[in-house]
Amino acid sequence: MCGIYITNKLVDKQGVESKLRQIEYRGPDNMGYHKKGDISIGHLRLSILDLDVRSNQPYVYEDYIMTYNGEIYNFKEIRAELETFGYSFETSSDTEVLIKGYAKWGKDILQKLNGMFAFAIYDVLKEEVFCARDRVGVKPFYYYLKDGCFEICSQLGPLINRESELNEEAISIYLDCGYVPSPFSILKNVYKLSPGKSLTFNLKRKTHKIETYWDLKDVKETKITYNDAKKELHDLLKDAVKIRMESDVPLGSFLSGGIDSALVSAIASKVSKTKLNTYTIGFEDKKFDESNLARRFSDVIGSNHIETTCKVDEVLEMLPKLIDVYDEPFADSSALPSLLLNSVTKQNVSVALSGDGGDESFIGYHHFDMLKRFQKIEKIPFFIRKMTSKLNLKNFLNLRSESISVILNAKQSDDFIWEVFTGFNRLQLHSDLYKWQDNYEDYRGWSKDAIQRMADLNIKLWLENDSNVKVDRASMAFSMEIRSPFLDYRIIEFARTLPINYRFNDGVKKRILKDILAEYISPKDFNVPKKGFSIPIGNWIKGELKTEMDATLTDEFLNSVPNLDINKFKSQMKMHMENKFDYSFNIWKLYLLAKWVIRFEYKQKELV
Repeated sequence: MCGIYITNKLVDKQGVESKLRQIEYRGPDNMGYHKKGDISIGHLRLSILDLDVRSNQPYVYEDYIMTYNGEIYNFKEIRAELETFGYSFETSSDTEVLIKGYAKWGKDILQKLNGMFAFAIYDVLKEEVFCARDRVGVKPFYYYLKDGCFEICSQLGPLINRESELNEEAISIYLDCGYVPSPFSILKNVYKLSPGKSLTFNLKRKTHKIETYWDLKDVKETKITYNDAKKELHDLLKDAVKIRMESDVPLGSFLSGGIDSALVSAIASKVSKTKLNTYTIGFEDKKFDESNLARRFSDVIGSNHIETTCKVDEVLEMLPKLIDVYDEPFADSSALPSLLLNSVTKQNVSVALSGDGGDESFIGYHHFDMLKRFQKIEKIPFFIRKMTSKLNLKNFLNLRSESISVILNAKQSDDFIWEVFTGFNRLQLHSDLYKWQDNYEDYRGWSKDAIQRMADLNIKLWLENDSNVKVDRASMAFSMEIRSPFLDYRIIEFARTLPINYRFNDGVKKRILKDILAEYISPKDFNVPKKGFSIPIGNWIKGELKTEMDATLTDEFLNSVPNLDINKFKSQMKMHMENKFDYSFNIWKLYLLAKWVIRFEYKQKELV
């Protein structure tokens, strides 16, 4: 795991190193620099494979120079294939395999890679810079582009300069989502390369080209039997875990009270040649605590379990770190315990397996239940639904009245799906002015089943821009590498072909995963309600953080936020403080936006 940097702007070695020092936590083991013509290349290394300095970057091979962040899990397989073509290797790293694979196959190397990555390769002879990001966006990739000049980095911070301007459209999108989705960024002229895409800069013509090498596609359900599907998925999971355990530094596994991390840890404990270390965080507030379950799972799989109970003060102490390492406003409050978990885990290991990605492919979230309920309502003519949108249907949908109104005003399932991801917490005055959703519209045609379409949008929108961002920044903040077997593209593709009832049957979500886990852990031990990796942020806003909220969410700040419905927000804040409704997400969203803007403005002043 590393940090990458490359540009054709006039930046000297001191300038590149100054930028990289802002994110040095991504790669504290080595800072590298290389200059070739007008191209300046930098790299931060967190040594995981082949710890020798011979694998430091930027890595040069013949007329190719590369800066690369990530892990290619099947690099040994690709290396063996390259050796049949006469290639020899001086290192035991995936870095050398990647650059020589590009030398052999060009952009077609992308079809061979199974991993998480973001890289840029300067082809000196062609005068091109070829870049790519992994299939589901596990690793970040930011780029600045204006007037033929480009600048690429793993994080946004080093790309901020005195001329940087906030992107008002991105702020409005953030008010929808609580994050800024690709290809947007919070700054004008800075973008994120979307997952499964490559980016080529032609230095002669000063042009760029973006191409798609992988995407979700139209899917039809397979005719495979349930037992055969379970066996094939189990084999895929075992291989996905095994290839992610390749490491030259100590490795462990996150273990919560959930199905996904339990299954990953159970498989890893079987694969590991030594006793597996598992890590969990418990909370003093038992409504949010799953440490007892995690401990029970650990006893069954026989891991060496390390458990940390965190206090409110310890979580809140991570707030400055969150503002510092998350490049853009990011309102997922579970980022705070994620930071804490990684800080604890780093004391013992530098690599950890996780269960991230299981909910998306195997129908694990509560909003899939909501869609099932909506499908019953959808049969009622739309004009009748609009008429009844003000009736009290709270018990039927288990939602507050304003959310019910949003649901009843959705004409069809796809409208409802969008409302789930962006509508329940809307704070804009004119959200219809922004057509950012067009970047994700393809999901509507990928499946005939609305449940699968919701799962697809989960992968394309939320997984990349929320879950993956949370995990990457929280882990890299403490120089940790997280590997997620459920994000193996083979598992994502296979899951999409399975009948919905193999994954979501009679109200049982993640059915097939639970049946596989039953081969390791008794169902009576894991068939309990999932609490999620959450914290009581709503209570803290009214208690420990109230003074901070009042000082930050001032009229001056609120009036500066483009397109914000200030009256609506103030009403929500009042009701939250009076314990009438939980509006913590919207309050937290505005609070973090304010803190990020303060930091951005301060950083710009430092650059003057």
